[in-house]
Amino acid sequence: MHTNVATNHTKADILQLLLQLGLTSAGSFAIWRKPKSNTVEIVLNDTAEPVKVDLSIENLEPGFIVHPFVDQADHQAYFIKANKYFSFDLEKPLSTEDLPEWAKIQLKNQERLSPNEIRELLINQTLVSKVQTSKLSENKDHFTQLVKEGIKAIQENKLEKVVPARTKTISIPPNFNLGCTLLSLMEAYPNAFINFFHLPHVGTWVGASPETLIETKGDIFCTMSLAGTQKATRDNPLKSVAWTQKEIEEQALVSRYIVSCFKKIRLREYEEHGPKTVLAGNLLHLRSDFRINMQETGFPELGSIMLGLLHPTSAVCGMPRSEAHNFLQEFEGFDRSFYAGFLGPVNIQGETSIYVNLRTASLHDNEATLYAGAGVTEDSDPEKEWEETELKCQIIGKFIQNPSA
Repeated sequence: MHTNVATNHTKADILQLLLQLGLTSAGSFAIWRKPKSNTVEIVLNDTAEPVKVDLSIENLEPGFIVHPFVDQADHQAYFIKANKYFSFDLEKPLSTEDLPEWAKIQLKNQERLSPNEIRELLINQTLVSKVQTSKLSENKDHFTQLVKEGIKAIQENKLEKVVPARTKTISIPPNFNLGCTLLSLMEAYPNAFINFFHLPHVGTWVGASPETLIETKGDIFCTMSLAGTQKATRDNPLKSVAWTQKEIEEQALVSRYIVSCFKKIRLREYEEHGPKTVLAGNLLHLRSDFRINMQETGFPELGSIMLGLLHPTSAVCGMPRSEAHNFLQEFEGFDRSFYAGFLGPVNIQGETSIYVNLRTASLHDNEATLYAGAGVTEDSDPEKEWEETELKCQIIGKFIQNPSA
């Protein structure tokens, strides 16, 4: 049966239709919903070869950028150009009549795929995705030893802080419904950047990031420092939370790093708000927000400048940045790929919103690889850091294993 263009659909149905459009196009596509928003957006570039671009974001056409944790030799990022774009409001009823013309034309010649057929299509298209993890990155003893090595390096004054990461691989269940998973993430995590992207032969990822790297809208530039983690408990976790000195200092380090970047470019006029406690899923973090008027300060390309200075942030790498990065390359034992890199829409509807790729999973074959890190300071406890990564893995993992979790 062909799709009836006047049929009303549930939100999950529409997401499944968008996934069908993307996966049957043989191209690259991304679907996302920004924090505190009801708008779901998709960009699709149906050319088979993934595109790479320089990081001069002010000059890019509208699209979606994806950059790995480790800078590439060519200093470029993957880019899904918005050859086709569509957005819809989750709060409003939607029929296939509301889809853009390009989507109707593509769907007109297709059978409507079932969730299981989309799952099969997804798995067939991720068979060649390279996920270069190792048995080490799954191993608890390896991770706790990594934390101990980090503490030792801090005690020896080689580092102030380091953020080791690990992976956890879970199977994708037979009843996996990607549309339901995305919708459940959107409903469960209103303050996160919910995202899915597919780059043929490169990677297929799903995530719910709590951390903005940079944002530009008109003349305003924003960034944030987010660090410190504890589980949200009790009825009103924002009121009852108590932070330890270790967590307060960890977040202050990130804020100081952002201010040092401003000083490096002689930018003196900025607003800083925080730190305040914020809820991200079932976890609490400390966050400070920074805001700058690019016009008044004479920095029209501040987005690109700060992207270069901030990534990788001390929240995902450590301090000093270069030494922490070298430590991770030497001891971590796996390729982070897009985990702790950055991603997001660029120059769409006059806005650029780029997020750190956290609370994320790579989909490949019949499995999902979850990624999580923990901020290590001198006061860290290896067992507690492992528990923190377990909590972070659950944020995405539970929705993959049970889409309506």
